[in-house]
Amino acid sequence: MFNPDPNIQADVEAIHRIPIISNLLEVICRTTGMGFAAVARVTDEKWVACSVRDEIQFGLQPGGELKLETTICHEIRQSGVEVVIDNVANDACFANHHTPAMYGFQSYISIPIIRKDGKFFGTLCAIDPRPAKLKTPETIGMFKLFAELISFHLNADEQLSFAENKLREEREISVLREQFIAILGHDLRNPIGAVMNSAQLLKRLPLEDRAMRVANIIYDSSYRMRGLVENIMDFALGRMGGGINLKFSTDYHLEDILNHAITELKILHPDRQIDKVFTLAAPVNCDGRRIAQLFSNLLGNALKHGKADAPVIIKAESDENTFTLSVSNKGKKIPAAAMDRLFQPFSRGEVKAGQEGLGLGLYIAAEIAKAHSGTLEVQSTDEQTVFTLRMPA
Repeated sequence: MFNPDPNIQADVEAIHRIPIISNLLEVICRTTGMGFAAVARVTDEKWVACSVRDEIQFGLQPGGELKLETTICHEIRQSGVEVVIDNVANDACFANHHTPAMYGFQSYISIPIIRKDGKFFGTLCAIDPRPAKLKTPETIGMFKLFAELISFHLNADEQLSFAENKLREEREISVLREQFIAILGHDLRNPIGAVMNSAQLLKRLPLEDRAMRVANIIYDSSYRMRGLVENIMDFALGRMGGGINLKFSTDYHLEDILNHAITELKILHPDRQIDKVFTLAAPVNCDGRRIAQLFSNLLGNALKHGKADAPVIIKAESDENTFTLSVSNKGKKIPAAAMDRLFQPFSRGEVKAGQEGLGLGLYIAAEIAKAHSGTLEVQSTDEQTVFTLRMPA
């Protein structure tokens, strides 16, 4: 009869998906002269035929079930040892066994099928109403080889199903990730930009000291939020395979771009001294917006982590071959352990209170440099720390 258990049905379908099963059963019948061969799923409650070759009208179909206690496979599941009978009538162990008498067979062979994880799956078995010569190394070896082959295919099918499920999950996650990026790109950046602009307008008004402090806090927080959103977007897009998108041009006025970034950060750090030396003798083929993002990350870090009473020094120069940009600050040396993972995502060194972030800034900066066929390097001593971008002009 058909078995409704979903787990057993899944096992029947798994055997059905193995293309060589029918050939194996045919080889067994032709080689041994047996009239019935099957792959059976055997649990502690059920015996179910997964695949059958029936040349003696035994009457069992795939999905058909025998009462477990009436089968020798039940005993094999408990012992884990194969059973081979050439002639029931002459077999000391099975001459009076109830199973041969019930099902009317004289020759019988059943080999355990063990999964790769060591769990018992069922048996590869064959029966016939006539005696047969089965207790030979060749026949038993063939059955064991076929049982191992079935186990191998079951394992491969399981791994394939797992991979397909993982792929389905990844596709679903990919859709959610794209939606997430869309929300970041539009629904968050626009209101953050509005808050920044509003705070900047407030700062230009003749406010009382307390109100000015509030306006500074709003501007500072919204500026950091904008940076976090941009970094998360770049990181997510990079992980999706898109990488850092660039729009190359030689029309960018790099000096203006760098000065604009300095002005923005100067608003956040009005008491800090920023010295700059620009020697831009040749145009640079780059994505100006991305260079500004890289520079802003480097300058922001220098202002956060450098000595408050020492200047941050910026140098930018270009010729026909190379563009170089460096940001240096006085302060503590970056520890060796932090240096090893400085440009990895979600990596942060010692962070002061109120300066927490995701640890994506330097990673994104390094990716921007790489996308420009350049490098981002760092040198840190007890006197100063210098980040240097070098790229083809």
